[in-house]
Amino acid sequence: MFLIAGLGNPTKKYEHTRHNAGFDCIDILASRLAIKVNKIRSNALTGAGTFGGEKVVLIKPQTYMNLSGQAIQELMHFYKTDPEHLIVIYDDTDLDVGKLRIRKNGSAGGHNGMKDIIKMIGTQEFPRIRVGIGHRPEYMDMVDFVLGRPQGDERRTLDEALEKAAMAAEDIIAKGMDHAMNSYN
Repeated sequence: MFLIAGLGNPTKKYEHTRHNAGFDCIDILASRLAIKVNKIRSNALTGAGTFGGEKVVLIKPQTYMNLSGQAIQELMHFYKTDPEHLIVIYDDTDLDVGKLRIRKNGSAGGHNGMKDIIKMIGTQEFPRIRVGIGHRPEYMDMVDFVLGRPQGDERRTLDEALEKAAMAAEDIIAKGMDHAMNSYN
């Protein structure tokens, strides 16, 4: 069984912002896997289905980004899932727009949602897919940048990356982490 969590902030106010790349990727996965993400469980929107013979639960924490770990920890406990079967998808300002970075483990790298997950589940040994949203322009505040909505070419590039991130999550399940890292990094 795999839990796939996309990080973001709930409510229409934050829809399709750079910081909600994880939520947008979960929506793509839900469509690709024909899973409805519409049940509330442990402060998260969830949906369950199967892919490649594995049960898959898609997760959109509703606790706001900085408290994402609470929902994920509760769902890991509920489904009795080990950290190596948790895949977290989230935005990264250290990567150029559209770049992906898939890792088996690692630090939070300054991402508050990831910091909370690591704190709540007690390990950083879980797979993650980082989606590049680009670097903050010097004239912008970081909060304004990540909560902004990309437009034009930036939006198209990000949408293509989110589709690839969804395929990478499927690849992790079907062929393993090493294959996904070699294919999508």
